[in-house]
Amino acid sequence: MLALICQMKTAASAKCVQKLHRVWKHFQPVRCLSNMQTNESFLTTPIFYVNAVPHIGHLYSAVVGDAAHRWQCICGAKQAIFSTGTDEHGLKVQQAAEAAKLPPLQFCNEVSQKFKYLFDANDIAYTDYVRTTEDRHNRAVNHIWKKLYDGGYIYQGEYEGWYSTADEAFLSNQEVHDVTVDGGNVQKVSIETGNPVEWTSEKNYMFRLSQMGPQLLEWLHTNPEAVRPSKFYAITKKYIEEGLQDLSVSRQRERLKWGIPVPDDPSQTIYVWLDALVNYLTVGGYPDKEHVWPAIHIVGKDILRFHAIYWPSFLMAAGLQPPASVICHSHWTMNNYKMSKSRGNVVDPLDRTHRYTSDGLRYFLLREGTLHSDGDYNDDRLVNTLNADLGDTLGNLLSRVTAKSINPQQVFPQFHSDLFPLQPSSSTVVRALQEDYDLIESVQKLPDIVNMHYRNFEFHKALEAIMTCLRSTNGFVNRHQPWTLAKNPHEKPWLDTTNHVTMETLRVCGILLQPVIPKMADKLLNRLGIGKDERTWVYLESFKTYHGKAGGYDGRPLGNSGGILFKKIKQID
Repeated sequence: MLALICQMKTAASAKCVQKLHRVWKHFQPVRCLSNMQTNESFLTTPIFYVNAVPHIGHLYSAVVGDAAHRWQCICGAKQAIFSTGTDEHGLKVQQAAEAAKLPPLQFCNEVSQKFKYLFDANDIAYTDYVRTTEDRHNRAVNHIWKKLYDGGYIYQGEYEGWYSTADEAFLSNQEVHDVTVDGGNVQKVSIETGNPVEWTSEKNYMFRLSQMGPQLLEWLHTNPEAVRPSKFYAITKKYIEEGLQDLSVSRQRERLKWGIPVPDDPSQTIYVWLDALVNYLTVGGYPDKEHVWPAIHIVGKDILRFHAIYWPSFLMAAGLQPPASVICHSHWTMNNYKMSKSRGNVVDPLDRTHRYTSDGLRYFLLREGTLHSDGDYNDDRLVNTLNADLGDTLGNLLSRVTAKSINPQQVFPQFHSDLFPLQPSSSTVVRALQEDYDLIESVQKLPDIVNMHYRNFEFHKALEAIMTCLRSTNGFVNRHQPWTLAKNPHEKPWLDTTNHVTMETLRVCGILLQPVIPKMADKLLNRLGIGKDERTWVYLESFKTYHGKAGGYDGRPLGNSGGILFKKIKQID
């Protein structure tokens, strides 16, 4: 790629480096159950490009962000921001609007509403839905442009090189290669995405990205969690170390009319990625407010470079802190093939929401998806997972313990410490087995384990830990057979004790499952008689009666039955 490269040396900004926050300062629940503190949280998804309708990858980003946000709120964050929205400028949108024979803003309105509808249908509890066509965003973009220009980081130059309209990205010669397309013609495409590129020569405004390498490396060095997981940290670091070139941050207005004009130069339009990335500042109230910055960004691996290199560079050049962290996730295939319209294997997320429920789809995406490798969508596996975990393991356990045949009083039963003493040697009538003590220990350790995985965005590990605990509880029920105990009035104390253990486990798991399956967790906790204000981190201390403490749930009336917790799904061919 040919570009004007500024030779002026710029020292790394010590001020910016000193302001760096380690990522989990903004995502750190207090581990002491009795001393919960409040904190701020600022989480974002990408804003999604409106050139096409939403797909399953968009929903996955939103569900990951939503689950993390809900967990922060459960852990006491009082000023929690969680933003999503749509990216509505750029050549792709301009061309898509022309193809649809619609004015650009009307086209954006219609597609943005489809994203919003999908997210609402899947209980994405965003606090801000931002659109880049909003006046507040225009103001933020103009302000940061002027700061970069006045600071000498933006200059007028000439860009000559490759540009991918599909990716809205400038590419070097090393980032493209030749492929043979239909008809035997040779086409230059992006190595990373496979999208076609075209040679472009323009007089534009350039950003001095070539000068930002030392500051970016210092950001990575100071904050090992700046980019996660580690494989994407290594990719980012390698890209920087290979050398950065100045970046064109505008397009000629005659080529790109749909975008924000460059301040004081109406012949140029601001580059769509500089425009789009500023949305995170817009949500935070920039330029009037900066107190909640920096944010944690959740992004797909295809936009890692923009968030881990361009964005922190823009921020530091403007005298702002870089992101607290960039959490990068991989993509989704279907039946082990890349999704594509030509193959006919594109998953419609709204159709699957209606087919499997919002909780069902959320659960599968977080159970199967991982950050470091692509997830594979498969309807049969989804049905089997939901039926096994939510139907057999969770739902069946709740139905067992709340059945009137074994719990005729419909209360949270009393725990009898003489039958299940803290120290087995302290009672001569102990009924608990070693496996039962192991179960209580695993339930008591579960919140810290789940907390660790949630904070690491490893929801699949958290859910496996919860399901392992619930499967052990089903084993506990099978061992002691409450349906048999219920037939003998003399066994009532032990029946109550075993039911208490089961309900307490369900209560803890219900609180922990709220970020993933909010509707189902609410239904479960309602059935157990757990109040809306008793579902936060401070209520995860368990088995108080077992430990000789007051404040347990013994004798509390159960809530009304809302029916089957999860109706098992029959797969449709």
